[in-house]
Amino acid sequence: MNFPLYIAKRYLKTTSTSNAINIITKIAGVGIIVGAMALFIVLSVFSGLKDFSLSFSNNFDPDLKIIPSKGKSFVISESQLEKLKAIDGIKFYSKVIEEKALFVYKGKEQVAELKGIDSQYNNVNKVQKTIYQGQWLTNRTPQVVIGNGISQKLSLGLFDLNNNFEIFVPKPGKGTISNADDAFNKSILIPVGIYAINDELDSKYVFTDLQLAQELLQYNENQVSGIEISIDTLANENGITTQLNKIFDNHVTIKNRRQLNDSLHKMLNTENTAIYLIFTLVIIMTLFTLAGAIIMMILDKHSNLKTLYSVGTPVHQLKHIFLLQGILLTVVGGIVGIILGLILVLAQLKFKLIMITETMPYPIKIEWINFVIVFATIFVLGFIASYIASSRVTKNLLEN
Repeated sequence: MNFPLYIAKRYLKTTSTSNAINIITKIAGVGIIVGAMALFIVLSVFSGLKDFSLSFSNNFDPDLKIIPSKGKSFVISESQLEKLKAIDGIKFYSKVIEEKALFVYKGKEQVAELKGIDSQYNNVNKVQKTIYQGQWLTNRTPQVVIGNGISQKLSLGLFDLNNNFEIFVPKPGKGTISNADDAFNKSILIPVGIYAINDELDSKYVFTDLQLAQELLQYNENQVSGIEISIDTLANENGITTQLNKIFDNHVTIKNRRQLNDSLHKMLNTENTAIYLIFTLVIIMTLFTLAGAIIMMILDKHSNLKTLYSVGTPVHQLKHIFLLQGILLTVVGGIVGIILGLILVLAQLKFKLIMITETMPYPIKIEWINFVIVFATIFVLGFIASYIASSRVTKNLLEN
């Protein structure tokens, strides 16, 4: 048997002659358990919040989106569409047009994003599932679907035949404007549905038919501002992107869902890192107690160490005794803390102990990476604290 490990286990199981050392050791053990449990719960909560935040944008963002590298639009030929359809892994694609526009209702004005869509749009996105009032628009009609935020700002209801819901889009071209009426293309729209997701997205889009958007912007029939694509779950995203770049001669930019929400992902990752560092700092402070307990144990076992040293035990093995004792305490405490944290996370998932609203439980998610992060953090910090404390076992200490 490994001699230092055997002695370390004995020291860990037996109590010291000093009550102070026993109390400090117990405090260190409890601190490790609580620290591991808290870190695991916080990381699980943040994983849930991250999924919850991204779920909103996922209703609007496709797997891949083709946008022009320059300008606001590009022209797609029939041959390019045929090649796009032939790519293995692409399930559906939808041509879209996006442009800022002014919407007016009963004298109230609101600037929002006009989004012209074709009949395939609902096969690529999930916006239709977020309709909470009315219905989805019918293609090749002036019908529109608006966000709940726009509806509230304009005090706009559905199927109001007595008041016009108007859209104004600047006409393309150059030169001096002599008449305000000549500066805009306008049309009367019919709101038939209201979607609701979150405050930001509810005030962003007005969905309309692709052909109507092309007429307002004076686009050609094959001129669009983007193509949104849905791909198979097991498809090679990089391979599809490479093929698309070849089809469009690298004159377009292709972004995946993560790249479309790059700023959101960066914000969430920054917050996750900050939370992790804060709780790691708490664990570091807790492990000072572990280091102190090991140092006091070294002093308490001074006579035993001198005896072992006298019978030929090398100094490095005596150091390993207390290094292993600290590691064992850290590993056991970390595992117990993770198990307790897992129990609380499972309780929240099953029984919904904490609620955001009356119908929405606080989001939480179990991810295997969180187990690894918590255990690795506890182990590394515990090893460092134990190594520093065990270094107090020196030849001078043993000879005095």
